[in-house]
Amino acid sequence: MKKNRIDIVTLGCSKNLVDSETLQRMFLKEGMDCCVDAEQTEGSTVVINTCGFIGDAKEESINTILQYAEAKQQGEIERLYVMGCLSERYLSDLQKEIPEVDKYYGKFDWAGLVEEVKGVEGGSKKGSKKGSKKGSKNGSGRGSENGSEGGSRKKPHYKYIKISEGCDRHCAYCAIPLMTGRHKSRSIEDILDEIRAYVKEGVKEFQIIAQELTFYGVDLYGKRMLPELIEQMADIEGVEWIRLHYAYPNDFPMDLMRVMREKPNVCKYLDIALQHISTSVLDRMKRNTTKEEVMQLVERLRKEVPGITLRTTLMVGFPGETEEEFQELVDFTKWARFERMGAFAYSEEDGTYSAQHYKDDVPEDVKQMRLDKLMRVQQRISAEIMEQHIGKTCKTIIDRTEGDWYIGRTEASSPEIDPEVLIPLSENLQVGEFYNIHITDATEFDLYGEVE
Repeated sequence: MKKNRIDIVTLGCSKNLVDSETLQRMFLKEGMDCCVDAEQTEGSTVVINTCGFIGDAKEESINTILQYAEAKQQGEIERLYVMGCLSERYLSDLQKEIPEVDKYYGKFDWAGLVEEVKGVEGGSKKGSKKGSKKGSKNGSGRGSENGSEGGSRKKPHYKYIKISEGCDRHCAYCAIPLMTGRHKSRSIEDILDEIRAYVKEGVKEFQIIAQELTFYGVDLYGKRMLPELIEQMADIEGVEWIRLHYAYPNDFPMDLMRVMREKPNVCKYLDIALQHISTSVLDRMKRNTTKEEVMQLVERLRKEVPGITLRTTLMVGFPGETEEEFQELVDFTKWARFERMGAFAYSEEDGTYSAQHYKDDVPEDVKQMRLDKLMRVQQRISAEIMEQHIGKTCKTIIDRTEGDWYIGRTEASSPEIDPEVLIPLSENLQVGEFYNIHITDATEFDLYGEVE
């Protein structure tokens, strides 16, 4: 145990990691030694930044809290604090069920948490230590979003930039607005200043994230400003790659396609969660779109941004989903041939419209069968798409070394969640640098190559 060191443990998605790094900067400003997602937590104080989005994430958060509560009882740490989405939603329940935690905070009370810890630890004017954490493999790639990258990690060549917080959508199944509140955009000037500062630190690649990217700017500027923001971002010298995550199909800002097509450093990559394709299911989900509109958008993206990589998320087993509606989803997946696709089974979330108005009537075994079938379809598509890369030369950034390999990514892959490129260590490459890699082989999850 290192006295007066604060370890922040991040659970959930990349947006949570951005919050953890913001909190870390606040601790450092107060002169406290703070590390985010170290290989091993060694501090006398641990802060757990929880996720409360879906059942599995909530279970992971609770198990992590219990793990560190036990460590505190064993004297391995002195203080334990919990923040984030789970404690925002279930504060009173957590206080009652896990009283070993010194104090619980919501998602945004960072200043209160810093003041609390400062009162116990005091400022020590120490620098922060660097740490790292690797994501776990999932069905659509080598990692999961739980292992997203940040400035306190080993790979400072890419950064997550959160351009807004909250969501004004009211999807029936989604608890995010209950935790994050209404959509609040950051100003263009603030975001661009952050990008410029990171470029000076050597960051080359930026993952642009939000609960709902495509709504960006409406609250500040009276209209959707994502295309303008990305265009200005792309004009900053030193920005090599920009990648977009978590778009919404309804009222999509069409001019974004022009920006992606014209700006070479804007990756031809879009993460757009579609959830389902059956109009009747989309209506029950309150998605404000139809099957025809979604298919037209996919077609237009393919046409106007040639070579675009589309990542999506689909849901099976939503209340009332029939076999016919599920088959529509399977047929759509075969038609769309998404380069990246993740899927999950519906689980009821407290406080949502679905929980209050629908019966969770699709049996769990049926949900699992549908999920397995959908993923088998996608795995075949993914294998075919990956095989098409053999013989091509791709601009590739090197993220790390692992065993006998350099691990890199093309513009078609986001960190931690997408397929990677494996290059033999004998090539003598540098982490954080770009190379032209000739692809020699492919599997469902990885590409293999050598320097051209």
